[in-house]
Amino acid sequence: MATSRTRRALIAGAAALAIGAAAAAQQRPESLLPPGFSDTTPAPTPSPAATAPASGGNASPGVAPATAPRVTATTPAGPLPPLPPLVMPSPTATPTPAAPRYELPAFARRSLAQVGASDSFAADAFAGADGRYVERLMRSLSAPLPSRWLSIALRRLLAAQLITPAQVNGADFAAERAWLLLRMGESVTARAVAQAVDSDRVTPKLRQVWMQTALATADPAALCPLAAGAGDSERGWVVARAICAGLTGTAKTQPLIAEIRRRRVASGIDLQLAQKVMGAGLDSRQAITIEWAPVTELTAWRFGLATATGVTVPPELYATVGAQVTAWRALAPAIPLAQRAVVADQAAAMGALSSAALVDLYSALADGDDVPAPLARTANDLRDAYVGDSLDTRVGAMTRLWDAAETPAARYGRMILTARAAARLRPADEVEQADRLVASMLSAGLDRTAQRWRGHVRAGGDAWAMLVLADPDGAARGVSARDYAPGGANAERKKQLFFAALAGLGDVPARELADEGERFGVPVAAENSWTRALDRAVATRQQGSVLLLAAVGLQAHGWETVPPAALYRVIAALRAVGLDGEARMIAAEAIARL
Repeated sequence: MATSRTRRALIAGAAALAIGAAAAAQQRPESLLPPGFSDTTPAPTPSPAATAPASGGNASPGVAPATAPRVTATTPAGPLPPLPPLVMPSPTATPTPAAPRYELPAFARRSLAQVGASDSFAADAFAGADGRYVERLMRSLSAPLPSRWLSIALRRLLAAQLITPAQVNGADFAAERAWLLLRMGESVTARAVAQAVDSDRVTPKLRQVWMQTALATADPAALCPLAAGAGDSERGWVVARAICAGLTGTAKTQPLIAEIRRRRVASGIDLQLAQKVMGAGLDSRQAITIEWAPVTELTAWRFGLATATGVTVPPELYATVGAQVTAWRALAPAIPLAQRAVVADQAAAMGALSSAALVDLYSALADGDDVPAPLARTANDLRDAYVGDSLDTRVGAMTRLWDAAETPAARYGRMILTARAAARLRPADEVEQADRLVASMLSAGLDRTAQRWRGHVRAGGDAWAMLVLADPDGAARGVSARDYAPGGANAERKKQLFFAALAGLGDVPARELADEGERFGVPVAAENSWTRALDRAVATRQQGSVLLLAAVGLQAHGWETVPPAALYRVIAALRAVGLDGEARMIAAEAIARL
């Protein structure tokens, strides 16, 4: 009788989920889990802690909009990746699941008062902030961001051992951070943040995100610490228990699979992939063949389990997911190097790979066997860019690398790839590719090295503008935005962004700011809910809130649609709270990526 009631409840729950899915599609991120793997309670409306800032992505070119940000169902590159709507219980009502007696001594337990994976940012970055408001900002942020440097700064913030702000549970706060990192493409960092909470203190929200980080990093074994205590409320955990039993050899998997089929918890390729993972366990005799033919979309479940077992995902399925998965692929060690290299440049442009990591990847390819011809040519050109016997040879190799990229993001990624090769060049006059050489060096933060070219580039050109903005000492400033004379189709846009960046860095006299803003069509004095929220965060010296609000203001499809007035506000705010380096790199990036 109990089994019958359970079965009827599961069927009723599946029907309710199907009915509610269409109505909720425009209100929440689309789940990448297969049907039935995202059964959760809808999130209640957050408590109004403060007026939320606006997203810059839908603004007019002049100023960021005044409407509150909302979680959107899509990103410029496709549907948001993997997480179903998060359950947002109040801090006082957050239940702590029962767990076995803790095995570590009391001094080894980690406090929820300060949670994180690194010391990459000040622990008090959110000191004095209302945690509910901070969570709302993170939850409403559309990622990935157009700025590599802002993404890097945001990753450092979210990964840090932060003091949990008031009004939120530490585990829930870690879940929000890890979920945003996943949407940014930072799968490895997201998993580290989620696992910075002891397993007996994991809340329902963090349990959801924990599963997503395990799948995004293709590590199904990471599900096992929580699988036993997760219950049957979410079908993914039912299958996870079977997976963990197969991996550890603690139980026969065939009866578990039969029970999953009987209860209709999972079927088709989703169950096949789970069986494939079970087959990697002790004393397994399963041989599973994966058939992708009937599959029309990729999910986090399919990506994670296929990658973990060495099953190649058909390339066309990657078109059904967001750009975040591009970075997951580039960071996944289980994916062959040649396949990771296909997306590595785009992942670097997103901020998920450093210049050194990118060079290491291509160097490993050069040392391998059976490398596809295009990748072999790329590796050879990279070698010539570093050790060519003349300036012309090196610059020519870099030019071939830049021109071979097919998308704007990949082209910027190739600049990141060649950054240190460009830094090895001796500055010279009349170098044809000086603009791109300077942009390449600055893409990896080599600002002082790039400044050696200051006397060797065309005055008023792109390289000159980037060097002015990126100068760590300010010695090249004291110039007027009117001195900038870019060429190309985006000339007017570049002028606006250069003026906005120059003004944000404090190099436009205050008495001239309004008039110059009107001249360039940049309403620097305009105010809205976002600018007021940013000003409040600056006034209270909340570096974390400033960075989050900066990301909200720069949400856009690309630098072509970033409001110049928002760039001015962001750079000025970052400088005001001591993030000068980040402000300068974002300013130079604005010119380099147009």
